[in-house]
Parts: sequence; structure tokens; C-alpha cells
Amino acid sequence: MTARAGHAVDAAILARWEPIIGIEVHCQLRTASKMFCGCSTASDGAPPNSLTCPVCLGLPGALPVANRHAVELVLTTGIAIGARNPETTRWERKNYFYPDLPKGYQISQYEIPLTADGRLTIETSDGPFTVGITRAHLEEDTARLVHATTADGRPVSLIDFNRSGVPLMEIVTEPDIRTAEQARRYAEELQLLLRAIDVSDADMEKGQLRVEANISIRSRGSTAYGTRVEVKNMNSFRSVERAIGFEIARQATAIEGGEAVIQETRGWDEDRGFTYHQRTKEHSDDYRYFPEPDLPPLRIERAWLARLREGLPELPAARRARYVDVLGLSAYDASVIVNDAAMSAAFEAVIRSDPSLSVKEVANLVTGDYGRAARETDVRGVGGLVGKAAAPEIADLLRRVAAGDLSRPNAKEVLAAHIETGEPIGAIVDRRGLRQISDAGALTATVDDVLAANPSAIADYRAGKRQAIGFLVGQVMKATRGQANAEVAAATILGRLEKASG
Repeated sequence: MTARAGHAVDAAILARWEPIIGIEVHCQLRTASKMFCGCSTASDGAPPNSLTCPVCLGLPGALPVANRHAVELVLTTGIAIGARNPETTRWERKNYFYPDLPKGYQISQYEIPLTADGRLTIETSDGPFTVGITRAHLEEDTARLVHATTADGRPVSLIDFNRSGVPLMEIVTEPDIRTAEQARRYAEELQLLLRAIDVSDADMEKGQLRVEANISIRSRGSTAYGTRVEVKNMNSFRSVERAIGFEIARQATAIEGGEAVIQETRGWDEDRGFTYHQRTKEHSDDYRYFPEPDLPPLRIERAWLARLREGLPELPAARRARYVDVLGLSAYDASVIVNDAAMSAAFEAVIRSDPSLSVKEVANLVTGDYGRAARETDVRGVGGLVGKAAAPEIADLLRRVAAGDLSRPNAKEVLAAHIETGEPIGAIVDRRGLRQISDAGALTATVDDVLAANPSAIADYRAGKRQAIGFLVGQVMKATRGQANAEVAAATILGRLEKASG
């Protein structure tokens, strides 16, 4: 038996073995300056090693000063996941040697994290599932290693210290997760939460959110834990699910083949779909944690937490519930909208602009034509709307469609023009002559022309092929540049055909 590259785990394996999965997430925080110095965190496009100082380069004699805003972002995360906070916390040195760690140690937290004992509920194909969160603590990021090849073909490793010292939050779950799907959904929901509370951009492609999984398996019915393996280098949610699925199958195959699973760190090869050995896994004792002598303990006042709690926005789970329970959307529509910041901003703004609108029609628009426009541009205007869009104008568009004054195909064209230019909906409709034709008398001549030009479609209809009417309606829509009311056009066509056959 062999583990298959990147495939879902066989049901037969899962019948014999129970996966035990814990997730560690490292998240770069949205701050202007680094964790212990004043250097900028805006490293995108910056020349290598240009955003550095003696503190983040680890030069002798340089003293750190903690970033208050970074601390607040971790505390805010703790509030959002229902965690508890200690009255006092402290910084500790995590000692290990690696080229991307200039001091030879990392300022982190170990014994007293900023927040602990939280939880996050996710939706899976098997229903809701709650993941316990052990801790969320604050530390400094490492430098970035760049592996390259010289002009004469020699491999080299270069170091860019721009990332060194960037505030990093580590979020560690309990070993509660049992499937690769649950792991992926947890990571997705956590990213959504971090973005909603404005803690991080959490972009996996940019390395702002890094997901690592600790995976072991045990015989079904057993309570003892197996040997834990850590998997790194998962750069997308798809990779998280595939890598964990592969690793579960790999461990089962090894044990059933008489091999021992060793505690190690493995990387994920996305292209080839398998995990590979990187190094033997360290234990916490190997890091020789001890209190950071250059930073005092940090006292967390209740009033400070209360202010952060008051500033917390509506969380994704609460928003989904409100959309379903109060507004009457389906669970699917609610999830699609809440999972996309641009769609959610538009939905909220349009509903506020005109509460009399059908929430289902608003949802259809923002998940359809508006959602496609949002994916095509990164430009955000007033209230987070795409481009130059305005909520009252989008509401006007929906009212015109509902009243039969604007066809849905033409509404798409008008919406695109409004997003691009900000021109009022009414002005676009009038200038382009796109008012919907709902008067049957006004469509009669066009219908007659279409029938005369398509005798084969008429013959198909008379032969019992009802879909021929759809074709003829499409021809009327084409002839009127989408202005014809499709229902009126269909009724007019049927009336003319019945009259001709009578």
C-alpha cells in the first residue's frame, strides 16, 4: 500500500485510523512599524535590507521597545475568539540558530501568552464544528531567505532583513481537528476573522498568513496519541487540505507496513503532491526559553480590554447568522457574501440606502455582476465599494429592474459603466437608450421580423420543441439591444404563432 500524492484519504484508512490534527498559524499584524523598533513594515517593493536599524539587525547594544498597537491587535483577536487574558504577561527569548535570525534568538512568549483558551466555530460538510484555541501570542518575525543561482550556476542563499522584526501573532489550536476538510475550513474562517477585525491582511500568497499542521494518527477507539509530525510550506487553503490528507495516508501506510513514524518537520511539495523530510522536530526544551532581560513585564488592565471590546465590529459568524435569521437569506448566500469583503460592503451599503429593496435581489446582484466587477479591480472607493460605485445608485438600478424599466442584461452593462465612471444610473440609461420595452405593441414589429427570419425555429416549435421559443426570444433581445422585456417578448411571440396557426 502506498500513500497517494495529494488525494483525499481513502475511507478504508479512516475506518482504521483516527487523525489527530492541531494547527499553528503565524500571522503578520497590520502595523506601521516593527515589533520592537520604529522601522517600517511596508516591505512590498522596498529594496532588500533597506528597512532596517540596529534593533532589527540584532546589533550589540541595541535595545527593544514593544509596539503597543501590535499588543492591542493580539488582545483584540483574543476578545474575538472568546479567550481569556492574564493580568500580567512577559516576553521571553526563544534560542535557536538559523541564518534568518540575526540575534541568535527570537523575542517571543511562552509561559504567559497574551491570550489563551479561545474557540472558533466553523461550518463543514458535516455541520458546525468548534475548534479550541490554546493560545495566541506575540513575537517578532525572522528575516527572509532568498535561494538563487549565480550567473556561473552556483547556488547561493541571500538574506533580506526587511521582514526581520515585523510583528507576528502565533495562534495555536488544541488537537481537536479530525479531518483535512476541518483544517482547511478552520484556516479559512480564521483568515476571514482576522480581516474582519482589521488585525491583518492575512494574504497567504504574500506570506502574511502561514499555516502549519501537527498531525498524528491512532487506532480507532484508542485514547493514546501517536507520534506527531509537523508539516510546513502550505501556501494556500487547497494545499492545507491536500497536504494533511497526504500525510494521514502516509503515516497509515508506514505503520501498517511495519515502519515507525518519527517526530519530524516535513515540507509540502505542491507540484508533486507529497510531503518530504526537512529536519528532526525540536522539543520546547531545545529552545531554552528564559525571560527577556531587556523588556519589562506587561500589565493588561481591564479598562484597556474594555475599550478594545467596544471597538470590535460585527464578527463573521454573527453577520452570517443575522443575514439568515433576520434578513431571510439562505445559508449559502449569507456565506458567499460574508466571505468576501467587497460583496459584504456592497450588500450592507445598498440595504442601508433603501431598506425596501428585496434582500434576495440585492444578494443576487452583489454575488453576481457586482462580485465579478469586484474581482476585476482592487480599487475601493466610498464605504469600500468597488471603483466609483455609490450605494444609492446601485439601489436605483435594482428598482429599475424590479419595475421593468431596465432589462437584466442591460442592467449588467449599466452597472459596469457606473462602477467605472461614477455616472448616475439614470443618466447612463438615457444616454445609451437602454430603457426596457415592456409594451407588447411596441414589440410587435420586431417580433414579426424575427419570425419571418426564422421559419425553421417556428417549425421546431410546431413539432413540439418548446425550447425554440427561447431561441426566438433571444433573437428579439438581440434586435432590441437587450431592451425588450423577455416575458413580454415570449408572450407576444406565442400570441403571433397561435394567431398564425388559427
